[in-house]
Amino acid sequence: MKNIKLICASLVAVFLFYGCDQGIDAITQVDPGTDATAPQIKVNYPTEGVKIKVLEVVTSIDIDFEVTDDIEIAKVDVLLDGSTIGTYNSFKDYRRLLVKDLVYDKLTDGAHELSVSATDLEGKTTVTTINFEKEPAYTPLFAGEILYMPFDGDYFDLVGLKQADKVGTPGFSGEGLIGTNAYKGTTDAYLRYPTAGLLGNEFTAAFWYKVDASPDRAGIIIIGDDADDRFQGLRLFREGNTTNQTIKANVGIGSGESWNDGGVIDVTAGEWVHIALSISATQSTIFFNGVAVRTAALSSPVDWTGCDELVIGSGGPTFSYWNHKSDSSPMDELRLFNKALTETDIQNMINVTNPYTGEFDGEMFYLPFDGDTKNKFTNAEATMIGTTGFAGESIRGADAYAGAADSYLSFPTTGLTTQEFSASFWYNLNAAPDRAGILVMGPEDLERPEYPTVQNLRTSGFRFFREGNATNQTFKLNVGNGSADTWVDGGAAASLDPTSTDWVHMAFTIGNGKAIVYFDGEIVKESDFTGVDWTGCNLLSIGSGAPRFTEWGHLSDLSYMDELRLFNKVLTQEEVQNIRNADL
Repeated sequence: MKNIKLICASLVAVFLFYGCDQGIDAITQVDPGTDATAPQIKVNYPTEGVKIKVLEVVTSIDIDFEVTDDIEIAKVDVLLDGSTIGTYNSFKDYRRLLVKDLVYDKLTDGAHELSVSATDLEGKTTVTTINFEKEPAYTPLFAGEILYMPFDGDYFDLVGLKQADKVGTPGFSGEGLIGTNAYKGTTDAYLRYPTAGLLGNEFTAAFWYKVDASPDRAGIIIIGDDADDRFQGLRLFREGNTTNQTIKANVGIGSGESWNDGGVIDVTAGEWVHIALSISATQSTIFFNGVAVRTAALSSPVDWTGCDELVIGSGGPTFSYWNHKSDSSPMDELRLFNKALTETDIQNMINVTNPYTGEFDGEMFYLPFDGDTKNKFTNAEATMIGTTGFAGESIRGADAYAGAADSYLSFPTTGLTTQEFSASFWYNLNAAPDRAGILVMGPEDLERPEYPTVQNLRTSGFRFFREGNATNQTFKLNVGNGSADTWVDGGAAASLDPTSTDWVHMAFTIGNGKAIVYFDGEIVKESDFTGVDWTGCNLLSIGSGAPRFTEWGHLSDLSYMDELRLFNKVLTQEEVQNIRNADL
């Protein structure tokens, strides 16, 4: 019996051996091939440019990355700000290393550099570097600021220290007007945020917006109660077509609603526009770029009953019934306030957070005249003498300067008296009066014993002016070098026919041994000149020769002026033409 068992066991072993050898493929060594490429590194977090925003002064960060190689990884080092925080040289999968939670718990405020270095068996090394920041706890910049979402890679409110909830898969535009990124919605996607602590009798929402007209209508900022009526909360939305989109608002006052039909954005311009909706107890106002475009009355303050959710980037649950659904337009720098911001408040916010730095090389002063007389570089308002006004038309923007009798604007020349100097502006001629000052930066007149009257002192600064009659006006430039003056004395080429002239681009340059006057990008007169002297030139006059170039009657100009820019360099003819063409 024992022998029978042994014989059976032997037969089974033989059959198994035969089966393994004949019925199942044998395991054979495979040549891994040539090690052709260096390791590949993908850092999932932190990403380039991300800003980590937490309340703590020192916080932790979970580093997430992946390394792959075509043959075998030998070593991976992780460094933060030059110091090693992780090393890997043993791998379960020798071609792939996945790290989801390398924790560094001593991250402080400021800029940081994460570096991942991977080496394969042949010594080929790849290094990937990520730059990111940990921002200090945010302090609101403006009175009444109660929410701030910069959208720099996340949906975090830096005031309330909460993350907005996502519905669907909203994303980011890849660039922001301010910071590293901006919110961008997608179909059936938006953000939700609780309204606790955000609502009162006064309210303002402000943000930068780059309209995308597809879809042709969308909700932007919604705080609603339900979809049955619009008697509570607010709805800021857009509608229109591929060339124009109107931004509108609806405000619920409990017993009814108020409509604000807003203003129109030119879709084809492709520009960022600052939008604000300000709600007081008596009215709602929509602002574009700090200028009020429409105001609507409220018979009662806004009613917030049941409005427990802020929706960003869609009409959401309470305002999608007219197809104001998800918005694909980029949005940046969203701020909410518990007060009704004024035009001055909004312009100050724009200038603080997005200061004007010039569109063109060497630009140092810019007056667009779009409803105000502020130099965009400093936000300083011109001093008005008399009753200057606005033209009601413009070559670019919302408006232009209009002169009036015995009236002009002035600015101090601090920072403007540079060794080289240029001016550029658009001009719409009014030949009455028959002579006028246009731009003057000169010294005060002096009483001289040998003359019975005050004389124009022309040994420093410049004077740009016109003179002629109802059918012909000649434009002239006078510049002082410290001891004498030089005339760029007009002539036929520098003359305009007032009966047929519309807007003309004018420019003049002083420096490089010449003073030159341009009309519509073409040189109309030039003179050799040794160099400008600015002694005593502490005042810029716009729209008149007064108060420092008046003896020959070059007083107030009733013509229109737009897009005045001053430069700290001599513009080339090509640059003058580029500035002109940029406004058309």
